[in-house]
Amino acid sequence: MKNTELNQRRLQATPRGIGVMCGFYAEKAENSTLWDVEGNEVIDFAAGIAVLNTGHRHPQIVAAIEKQLQAFTHTAYQIVPYESYISLAERINDRVPVNGPAKTAFFSTGAEAVENAVKIARAYTKRPGLITFGGGFHGRTFMTMALTGKVAPYKIGFGPFPGSVYHGQYPNAAHGVSTADAMHSLERIFKADIAPDQVAAIILEPVQGEGGFNVAPADFMQALRKLCDTHGILLIADEVQTGFARTGKLFAMEHYDVKPDLMTMAKSLAGGMPLSAVAGRTDVMDAPAPGGLGGTYAGNPLAVAAAHAVLDIIDEEELCSRAAKLGHHLVEVLNNAKADCPHIVDVRAQGSMVAVEFNDPQTGAPSPEFTKQVQDKAMKEGLLLLSCGVYGNVIRFLYPLTIPDAQFRKALDIIRRSLSQ
Repeated sequence: MKNTELNQRRLQATPRGIGVMCGFYAEKAENSTLWDVEGNEVIDFAAGIAVLNTGHRHPQIVAAIEKQLQAFTHTAYQIVPYESYISLAERINDRVPVNGPAKTAFFSTGAEAVENAVKIARAYTKRPGLITFGGGFHGRTFMTMALTGKVAPYKIGFGPFPGSVYHGQYPNAAHGVSTADAMHSLERIFKADIAPDQVAAIILEPVQGEGGFNVAPADFMQALRKLCDTHGILLIADEVQTGFARTGKLFAMEHYDVKPDLMTMAKSLAGGMPLSAVAGRTDVMDAPAPGGLGGTYAGNPLAVAAAHAVLDIIDEEELCSRAAKLGHHLVEVLNNAKADCPHIVDVRAQGSMVAVEFNDPQTGAPSPEFTKQVQDKAMKEGLLLLSCGVYGNVIRFLYPLTIPDAQFRKALDIIRRSLSQ
């Protein structure tokens, strides 16, 4: 079987709206390595878009799924419940950084988690309004598209979107947006668009993912918490991409002296199996009436078994500290590359959530063209990289945290060469 043959079949069988980045097709994978159908080997610095913090096919995850497969694969938790769902909720409740006792509900995708967080917030506050931020990404459903602060390719041709959603500015020092600027943008929303007593929640990513790995400053997070407390607004941390050791903590909100009221999580929660969750304060989580939350596949037992294994692996292999260590080495490489790569305008990181941003050195304008050149050069040497950012001029690094040291060093060498002029 050839990649070109599969590509022709794909074009005939699937719609163009499902954009595909790579021209090769996976046949097998192990930890941080992919092999395509032609036997080519690729170092995976995409990890299924931050889904594989524990790597491809971690033996403990495979064993957990196999064990559950021998018991049962589906009952629908809302019809016939099972202990593993409850015990996973208990484990997450013990570790989420929210005030007081917590409760957790499971769903299937990150967008589904965000949708349900909105439902819970509205049920608790009896208010309609939602505030989020430019550059944020929260999903592809209609409500989550409305929340997402990036038009192309996510919103083109799909409107109108649900109302009562307003976008503030997200702080970004590289783009000249300070915490004060961001807070002023929220005050303008209160003056021009919606009264604060009509806002149910402010939702943000502690580190914007698709927006370019922009890290929320500590003073911004503190100001948001104070604003929410003043007006009775819930603070929702969208940790779909930042969760489960990626930033050097189990959750990115642990980097801040601030606790959200609700948190959404997905991606690396179940090591490649479809599972998401909303966790939050008990009084908030209990706001919806019985039957108001759920889903046919929500909390699938195979995915729940995988998630238990993920939490074990993160602790046993000390992946939080490993994320900080690997991220430090990568940031050093990127900062050292500035001398030979004038396109680099910013290097941003929290743990192993690392990104580098490129502008044209002559005009100062964002350079998605150079970003694509770096990607292509790396791919020719067998390293898969992802771009992001509102202008498509950022490369994000999402290697499995379980990547072997020798392979990580090899990848760093490829990055160095790809950035050299």
